[in-house]
Amino acid sequence: MNIRDDFVIKNINEGYLVGGSIRDFLMGKTTYDRDIAIKGAEDFAKKTASKFDATLITLDSENKIYRVVLKDKVNYLDISELQGANIEEDLKRRDFTINAIAYDLAENKFIDVTGGREDLKNGILRHIKEENFKDDPLRILRAFRFYALTGFEMSDELQYAIKKYLPLALNPSPERISYEIMKLFGGKFTDKALLKMDEAGLLEKIFPCIIDVKKVPPNTHHHLDLLHHVIESVRQIELIYEESDGFIKTHLNSTDFGGFPRINHLKLAGFLHDIGKFSTWTLENGKCRKEECLYNKTECLNCNARHRFIKHDDLGSKMVIPILKNLKFSKKQIEYISCMIKNHIYPSSVISSPDLNDKTMMRYIRKMENNVIDNIILAKADRLSARGQAVSEEMVQNNINGLNKLLNFYLEKKDTLKPLPKLLDGNEIMDILQIRQSPKLGEIIKNLHEAQLNGDILTKDDAVQFVKEQFFNKKYVNKY
Repeated sequence: MNIRDDFVIKNINEGYLVGGSIRDFLMGKTTYDRDIAIKGAEDFAKKTASKFDATLITLDSENKIYRVVLKDKVNYLDISELQGANIEEDLKRRDFTINAIAYDLAENKFIDVTGGREDLKNGILRHIKEENFKDDPLRILRAFRFYALTGFEMSDELQYAIKKYLPLALNPSPERISYEIMKLFGGKFTDKALLKMDEAGLLEKIFPCIIDVKKVPPNTHHHLDLLHHVIESVRQIELIYEESDGFIKTHLNSTDFGGFPRINHLKLAGFLHDIGKFSTWTLENGKCRKEECLYNKTECLNCNARHRFIKHDDLGSKMVIPILKNLKFSKKQIEYISCMIKNHIYPSSVISSPDLNDKTMMRYIRKMENNVIDNIILAKADRLSARGQAVSEEMVQNNINGLNKLLNFYLEKKDTLKPLPKLLDGNEIMDILQIRQSPKLGEIIKNLHEAQLNGDILTKDDAVQFVKEQFFNKKYVNKY
């Protein structure tokens, strides 16, 4: 494929195509965003927007960076003012050699002054100049983002520079850091990038909760310590994603919140799903103590103690909220990740029910709503990442078979599902029961919702009868 075959680029004959669009083209990847560097960026952006009948957005007026969004809302161009006297100077100011290749749209030729094409060919991630990390420390995290996306080996010089400038890693704004995190979790090699980040000392800088995660050793149910368990969970999610097709893959690729696909968010949730374990960690029926295990991990495998992490899912879902708020994640992103953490054990609990039936599975589906697929995949990844001595292959396979049954049930029923109707609101309930607003009202509303999830309440008359029974049976009358 020739770079001029692109339906957008074939109509542009000035400036330089640069950055990720060139890298992706040379790697044979489809790209929807194209970066153009040019002198007179503002005028060029206006002219380009007019040519394509597109929308023009000013991203940074001071540095003259503009975005032209095409009518399909998928393809776009980022147009920036050429930095320096010429394209060669501009390229040398960039982060990595593989991102410092340009294509002259007037002369129809590549310009490569840093050896980027050779590094692409050899699978090497190499920085251009050390001082570029000082100019913008976000490039430290970007190195791991591109490692996650490409799987390229970092050069020794790059790894040295990262360690040298690591104290600057949190200097960029939280918004910029969170953007890089979400990009990183969209990579095929995210698990390897996380291990590299830990090796460099960056992982716990961004996620301080990892300090405690690293203290939880293997046990008879987990062959890996907790850090490697959650990273393995990320790898398993990626493998499940790659093996998926049809509706499941379309669902995971959908961008429903936060500006990134669900799969990126799901892998981040997989990485954080057990952050509540250290604080809920107890040992039962054994001789060793938790403190000893921190220094002698083999003791946890050899003694008879049972490691318990009661309600770690609930605690973890609460712990993650301030972590993500500090990184300026959106409300919907936080709600999704918190929901995944809180419910990561839920699907396995459903399928292990002694009276598993359609009603039980439907209740689960109603409760998880549009997150059913994501939640089941997280549960599968969690199971596949825990293969301690007490876990047989039969146990793993039975769990996976059960989760697949639950997933298939959802896929069969999804087209017939409708949102649960709101049969009664708070004001109506207060009128029916002649009570005022109170915590007990909230409890009645919650119980009504649970009854709907169970399929016990179908009509408004059912709901009226239910709230009356709730109120009078629990003898709330004397309190009002």
